[in-house]
Amino acid sequence: MADLSQEEWTAQLKGDDNAFILDVRTAEEIADGYIPGATQIDIYMGQEFMDAIKELDTSKNYYVYCRSGNRSGQACAIMNSVGIENAYNLEGGFMEWEGDVADS
Repeated sequence: MADLSQEEWTAQLKGDDNAFILDVRTAEEIADGYIPGATQIDIYMGQEFMDAIKELDTSKNYYVYCRSGNRSGQACAIMNSVGIENAYNLEGGFMEWEGDVADS
């Protein structure tokens, strides 16, 4: 797992043909908007979250975010524990995101 600043996260994502953007926030939080192209798997779903993470393609590069960067950091650690080596946490999360935002 790597914690990346918004600038690092965005630059690395832009040049990555094998990227997967993962939003680990709740549906209520996503109602306020999300990063375009993101797939949501709510970390608060417990075992359902674990099951969904285990189904992900381990060869992809995962760009993970939440509201503030805490849950996404936990999600990256969980992903590493199930064999996903490339998980990148967005420091500051969606609260500090200055890029494009999609409406739900």
